[in-house]
Amino acid sequence: MTKLYYPEDKLPLSRLVPMGLQHVVAMFGATVLAPILMGFNPQTAIFFSGIGTLLFIAITRAKVPSYLGSSFAFIGPVLAVTGGSAANIPFALCGIAAAAVLYALAAAVTMRRGSGWIDRLMPPVVTGTVVAIIGLNLSSSAVANFLNPDFRLVSGADGVRLLVAGVTFLVAAGVSLYLKGFMRLLPILTGVVTGYILSLSLGVIGPEQLEAIRTAPWLGLPPFIAPAFSLSAILVIAPVFVVLVAENKGHIEAIGGYMKRDLNPHLGRAYLGDAVASFVSAMGGGTPQTTYAENMGVMAITRVFSVYNFIAAACIALVLGLCPKFGAVIQSIPAPVLGGVTVILYGLIAMMGVKIWLDAKVDFCSHRNLIIAGSSIIVATGLGIKGFTAGSVNIAGIAFGTVLAVALNLLLSFGGEDPAAAGQDRAECA
Repeated sequence: MTKLYYPEDKLPLSRLVPMGLQHVVAMFGATVLAPILMGFNPQTAIFFSGIGTLLFIAITRAKVPSYLGSSFAFIGPVLAVTGGSAANIPFALCGIAAAAVLYALAAAVTMRRGSGWIDRLMPPVVTGTVVAIIGLNLSSSAVANFLNPDFRLVSGADGVRLLVAGVTFLVAAGVSLYLKGFMRLLPILTGVVTGYILSLSLGVIGPEQLEAIRTAPWLGLPPFIAPAFSLSAILVIAPVFVVLVAENKGHIEAIGGYMKRDLNPHLGRAYLGDAVASFVSAMGGGTPQTTYAENMGVMAITRVFSVYNFIAAACIALVLGLCPKFGAVIQSIPAPVLGGVTVILYGLIAMMGVKIWLDAKVDFCSHRNLIIAGSSIIVATGLGIKGFTAGSVNIAGIAFGTVLAVALNLLLSFGGEDPAAAGQDRAECA
């Protein structure tokens, strides 16, 4: 079995650089996609993801391994404020900053009183559900990248895409399962590099993308934007911090479960790290930040939880934010290549939710637990990235499912003990 590296374990520089790059590759697609959907600048988002990750590691005292990237939970509320107009982005930044302040208040309560109130609000049945929702909600994106958005194989071009995605998938899986030594720790990076080379040879990467790489400057500051006060933007966007509280709790549970180490004592600082990173990002025109499930998947498959990995990844992200040419190379990675690795990563995320249930011995003979988990997963997966729209406000499937799981847990906790959980109907359950 591959050796498990804990957060405090140091790695030589010769290993840190490729392993940090692997984490950058894992987070890049989503961290760039979120600002594009919100109308923000991707280069600025990448830059602040590096800043945010370094802040997170410092605030958590290097106890919690995580990478911070653009949060998808804010997409609907941000678009409700901006209406798709870049001129309104400063008002959205104000709402994001307000959400970060509320998030910091939740962090302060957790640091002062412990994580007990969070455990009551979000027991393992909820946190496991939230993590599973994240993986399942992203599944359509992974499959669309693997083949095409129509999920149809009708042309030669579709066949080429499928070949690239399949080779990328098999190489990443094969490296993880069959190689030994250091190379076994680089399945995602190895798969992406192999898929990229194959894409070049088959013409999947077009001349316009190669020209964009050639003409991109080596150095350049990302465009910064300051927030502008808007009470209406605060009222629309600030409540999203509740989703981040649940999401981060699920991430901490999953990472701790894989390390066999209780990270709950660091939950308050993890919340604070998220909040500070999001606030700093909002001050400069970046996207709101959250611990990234994609990078959790990389940790799970490599068993490397060293925070030095993420320091390296953050430094590489800063270089990306200051080097448009490097960013152009990463942006030229074809969708089938990303699909080949995200099928693995998103699948691991979904299974992390199941692992949280198993480790906590969540009782699924309980009708209450079945309803909380099952209903939330079905609704969130059904909504997908498209989400739920009420008037002009859109709520992404992940956010809606998270809030639903928390609300159902509170609502169904009234009225006494579940008869199935109390021992009745056990024969039916068995």
